[in-house]
Amino acid sequence: MAHQRRSFALTLILLQAMGAACSHTQEGAGGKSPAATNEVPRIAFNSLAADLALPLFWVEDKNTNGAVDPDEVNSFWGLKESAENTWVKDGTFTPSFQEAYAKIIERYKTPVIPVGDASEAKRRALVLEELHQGRQTIVQTDFSKSSAEDKEIVRHIFEAAVAIERIYAKQTGVADLKQKIPADDTASQMLFFRNQNPWCHAPKTEKNPDCNAIPGHPQRVSGLYPVDLQLKDPKFCATLEARKNADQLMNPFVAVVTGKDGNLSAKPYSEAFKDDMILVSNALKAAAGAIKSSEEQPFKTYLLAAAQSFLDNNWQPADEAWSKMNTQNSKWFLRVGADETYGDPCSRKAGFHVSFALINKASLAWQKKLDPLKSDMEKAYADVAGKPYKAKPVSFHLPDFIDIVLNAGDDRAPSGATIGQSLPNWGPVANEGRGRTVAMINFYKDADSRADAIKQAQSVFCSETMSQWVENDEAGLLDTLLHEASHNLGPSHEYRVKGKTDDQIFGGPTAAMLEELKAQTGSLFFAEWLLKRKLLDKNLVEQSHRSFATWAFGHIAAGMYDVQGKPKPYSQLAAIQIGFLMKEKAAVWYKDKLAANGQDKGCMTIDVTRFATVVPKLAKITVGLKARGDTKLAAQLKSDFIDSKTAKDFQAIIADRWLRAPKASFIYSAKL
Repeated sequence: MAHQRRSFALTLILLQAMGAACSHTQEGAGGKSPAATNEVPRIAFNSLAADLALPLFWVEDKNTNGAVDPDEVNSFWGLKESAENTWVKDGTFTPSFQEAYAKIIERYKTPVIPVGDASEAKRRALVLEELHQGRQTIVQTDFSKSSAEDKEIVRHIFEAAVAIERIYAKQTGVADLKQKIPADDTASQMLFFRNQNPWCHAPKTEKNPDCNAIPGHPQRVSGLYPVDLQLKDPKFCATLEARKNADQLMNPFVAVVTGKDGNLSAKPYSEAFKDDMILVSNALKAAAGAIKSSEEQPFKTYLLAAAQSFLDNNWQPADEAWSKMNTQNSKWFLRVGADETYGDPCSRKAGFHVSFALINKASLAWQKKLDPLKSDMEKAYADVAGKPYKAKPVSFHLPDFIDIVLNAGDDRAPSGATIGQSLPNWGPVANEGRGRTVAMINFYKDADSRADAIKQAQSVFCSETMSQWVENDEAGLLDTLLHEASHNLGPSHEYRVKGKTDDQIFGGPTAAMLEELKAQTGSLFFAEWLLKRKLLDKNLVEQSHRSFATWAFGHIAAGMYDVQGKPKPYSQLAAIQIGFLMKEKAAVWYKDKLAANGQDKGCMTIDVTRFATVVPKLAKITVGLKARGDTKLAAQLKSDFIDSKTAKDFQAIIADRWLRAPKASFIYSAKL
């Protein structure tokens, strides 16, 4: 989920006030709108603005007049040196907008023809194909009426995020590559920003070696391991894990470096990225210093603890302070540090990220309902896991609902977004079940995403299932909520079998997938478990199961492995679960029936009434194999549901239909 070093002035990090609201007619409140702003449809406008690397976004056609109006556009963070909204002033479009719009019209009327020799023209054409598989989707937060304290907090967190993105670029080995993009190649500039590297990530282009933002196709190497080791040894991860000092080298919070004597050693993140770590620390201290109100003291405590962690690489105090924040004692959510390992080639090193949000109080009702049941849920998962696993005391926080303000670093994915997360992954807070779990609830709420979701579902489901498929935010939220809660239940990341963790037993990439499989199985399992206890509405549970199916199709469509052959955790777990449901006839593919769209031959029905008996079987397998460290069963699941010809043929059908719609690529805007 990379940029060169940038020096944003604080006043330019966030969007400035857009000025007085203008009317929806051609006569704006502050003057005339441009006479010809209806020449490019909104969807094409935003796609072309991305091709041109313009931080410009037409949010919606509020007055449905087919023309872009001053109160309908916004800028966004991260693409350019300044995120200031230079497009509108006093309710009127500025010369900057006029110039940008002229470029968009020109590109709309005369599509670009890639320039250069055959190789370069091919590369540029592939870059455009990569971009067009995504659709920019803006997440906006308005702080213009917030207190001076809140505005200062936001400014400093965004300042920290700039440095976090530089650190993440160094971790992923791309910090010095952006300067190699041709100056006239705006599409490649946009690709580099969106993907945080020069390589293609969209399903149709990620495995094409010619798809790259940089001529010459630079080799992909991590910034966390010696380059020569990576180039000489394609199995360097296994080589490192077999060394006597593997525990030190593969610690999540160190870089592996080669010393003067040629020996490998571990270099703490605080030393490996010292300058930017200090900048992040200072920004967090400044945010803490802005807090004067007594009600935000827990947040202030976390900011100061995290600031110190960036200096000494000791993340436990920050985790402790973070775990004490909740919906009752702060309106803010912030996680800043190094956590997830998905971006690491060995799935062992924690990537730096910022997840900044406002608490949504809607979670309180769910927490009140589920909090008394946590121990019972742990016992239920222990029962299906079987020996040698034993139920443990659990005290984790049930998911808080949050409205994301900004994702940066490892959290800013090329497409899609994390919609739920349980952290930390290591240390006493994680091992003792005291971590925090969140569900991000303000993604995919825009009209474009909703329209695409319906079309995608209609292309895969048969009419009888589609007639029961309802776009239900609460159903999707229930699926996310139970998934994240389940990360804290059953055999967790540091659970050991005969003294070995899941990373050591299964290998990092497979262990990561199995943990996500356990959690998503928990979502299905506990929905039925709660329904049986009459704590959930039957219709809501059934809608949640259908919501899960569409979520799974989206990940299956993305492919099972990345370009380096590394497993994609969510794609693989989705394939296993859908494959198992099909095996047990809870999902049935009718190859000769028309899908609900009346066009595609072959469709699926979902029999949600069978989930009550089928899902416990799935849970017994997926949780049990983690409990026993059963590598043979894990390999069998992959063989049957991921790598078999039957599985691959089904995956190809889903990909063909699902990928007709571009996937949301989220951009962020905060108005002060």
